Amino acid sequence: MKARAQLRLTFDDAATARAVASSVSLDDEGYIETRRRGRTITAKATADGPMSLLHTLDDYLACVSVAERTAREARPPERARRRRA
Repeated sequence: MKARAQLRLTFDDAATARAVASSVSLDDEGYIETRRRGRTITAKATADGPMSLLHTLDDYLACVSVAERTAREARPPERARRRRA
């Protein structure tokens, strides 16, 4: 029996979504398909059974979490705006 799932993840901004999608899509290879539109990532996963699908999704979400934290930490701090006198 084939098991399928679709995830839709929305991020604060398109730059973060782009960074996460480009990072996690490297491991798609037939198990999961990642697409990004704006600040939303859609992932479609297929597996031979429900437990296999669960493992695929667990691994994918762990990678998304790491990629999101890395993108946030890699972003340079915003410069404070100076008030004009």
